Amino acid sequence: QVQLVESGGGLVQPGGSLRLSCLASGLTFSTYRMAWFRQAPGKERELLASIRSEANPYVLNSVKGRFTISRDNAKNTVYLQMNSLKPEDTAVYYCAARYSTSSTTYDYWGQGTQVTVSS
Repeated sequence: QVQLVESGGGLVQPGGSLRLSCLASGLTFSTYRMAWFRQAPGKERELLASIRSEANPYVLNSVKGRFTISRDNAKNTVYLQMNSLKPEDTAVYYCAARYSTSSTTYDYWGQGTQVTVSS
C-alpha cells in the first residue's frame, strides 16, 4: 500500500544541479519524517538529510550548503535540491519514511534513482 517513488535523477556535469522528488502514497504524509539516503557502489548507505517539519531539518555536514531538503505536504512530496555537484556525489539516491520519533529505523523505502556526476 505504501509507495515512495523517486524521480529527478540522471546524468549531470560537475558543478551542475539536480532536484530530486519523492512522491509518497498510502500513508499520512504529514506525520512521517522523510529522509534522503544515498549509496555508492561498494559503500554503506548514508543518511543525507531528513525532515519532519520545516523547522530544524537535518542535513549531513559534508553536504550542508550544497544540498537542501524540503517538503510539500499538500503534494505528499519531499525534495532534495542538490547544487554544485561533484563526482563523489555519484550514487543511488533513496527516499525513506518513518513514523517513530524515538527509533532511527525507517519503515518505508523508495526504489532509488541513479545520480551520476561526470564530465
